[in-house]
Amino acid sequence: MRVEAVIVAGGSGSRMGRPKQFLPLAGKTVVEWSLQAFLAVPEVERVILVTSAENIREHGQRLAGPRVKLVESGPTRMASVRNGFQSVSEDAEVVAVHDGARSLVTPEIIRAVLEEAADSGAAVPAVQVKDTLKKVTNKQMWISDTPARSAYWAAQTPQCYRRELLEDALNRFPDARAATDESQLVEKCGQKVRVVPSSYENFKITTPEDLVMAEALLEARQGGRRRIAVGFGFDIHRLVEGRELWLAGVKLPGKKGLLGHSDADVVLHAAADAVLGAFAGGEIGMLFPPDEPKWKDMASKDIVTEVLKRLQAAGGSVSNLDVTIVAEEPKMKPHYKAFRASVARAFGLDEERVSVKAKSHEGLGEIGKGEAIACHAVAALLLP
Repeated sequence: MRVEAVIVAGGSGSRMGRPKQFLPLAGKTVVEWSLQAFLAVPEVERVILVTSAENIREHGQRLAGPRVKLVESGPTRMASVRNGFQSVSEDAEVVAVHDGARSLVTPEIIRAVLEEAADSGAAVPAVQVKDTLKKVTNKQMWISDTPARSAYWAAQTPQCYRRELLEDALNRFPDARAATDESQLVEKCGQKVRVVPSSYENFKITTPEDLVMAEALLEARQGGRRRIAVGFGFDIHRLVEGRELWLAGVKLPGKKGLLGHSDADVVLHAAADAVLGAFAGGEIGMLFPPDEPKWKDMASKDIVTEVLKRLQAAGGSVSNLDVTIVAEEPKMKPHYKAFRASVARAFGLDEERVSVKAKSHEGLGEIGKGEAIACHAVAALLLP
C-alpha cells in the first residue's frame, strides 16, 4: 500500500502555557519524536508536517527532507488537517492523521493501524478507559449517570483511512470546525471505523505533567538515565569596517562587523564548538573549512543546525548553554534578552536553559582597543 501521513502540530498549547510541539523532550522536540516514529515505517512514503508559519521559519530547514514536507497550519485542528490533506499525493492509498503531541507513538502502532485501514477502510488506535466514568449534565456538578466503562475506549492517533474515504468526509463537512478528530466525520458519512488496541503510553502531551511522564518513558526506552558531558568552545574575530555585525544570531547596528569566512558570529561559533567538544564531534573548522568557497558568508545558524543533526545522530541532546561575550564595543547589555532568545531558538532550548552575558577587556589587547570580539561557551549535554 502507498501511504502518506499528516502530522498536525499547529496548536497554541493553551493548557501548557505555550506551544508544546517544539518544547525540548529527551534530546529532541516534542514533534520530532512523532516524526521519527513515522519515518521509521518504510511504508510511509511521505510525511506532511502541518505547523505555524513561525515554526516553519524557525525549524523548517532542520525538519524538512526528502520524505518530509512542511505546510502552514490553519486556525483550528480540522483546518490544519485540511491544509495537510491538500498536499497528499493523488496516488496515496492510505492516509494517516496524527497529533504531533503524541510523541510516544511507536512504528508498531502506526503499522498496525495502517494495515487495518487498508483492510477495512478506517481505523483508530484506542485504549479501554481505566477510570470509572461519570456523566455530569448541570452546572451544579451533580452526577446524572455512571455508564459501564467496559464499553468505552479512548481514541488516539494516528487515525488512518483509505484516501477516498477521508477526502469524502472532509469535503462533505467543510464547516466542521469543532470536530476533535476525523473519525467523527467519517462516521457521519456512514463508514464504520475499526478500533485497533493501542498502548497507554501513546498519550497526548497536553499539560506540564504529561511532559515529565513522557521524558521518563522515553529515557526508559533508551535504557535509562543518560550521562552528562561538558564541552568548551572559544572563538575570536576582528572587527572591521564594512561588515555586518552578527552576534548570537542577532544583527546589530553599526559600521563595523566581524571578519570571517562565514558571518563570523563568535557566539554561535563558540556555542557550536562547545557542543561538538562535549561529544567529541570535532570542531566547526573541520565541518566547514574556511578555504571552501561554498561556505563563504554562511549563516552561523546553519552551522548550528548541522551540529545538532550530528548530535542527534549520536543520540545526545543539549541540556544547558552558558555563553560569555568579551568585547569593549558595542555595549552588550541592551541586547541580552534578544541574544538569549535567539540562542535558545537556534539550539531548540527553553530560554531558562540558556545564559548569555558579557565582559569588557578593561582596555587590554586587541579586544580592549575595540579591534576584536571573543566568546567563551560551555555546553552541558545528555548522552547515552
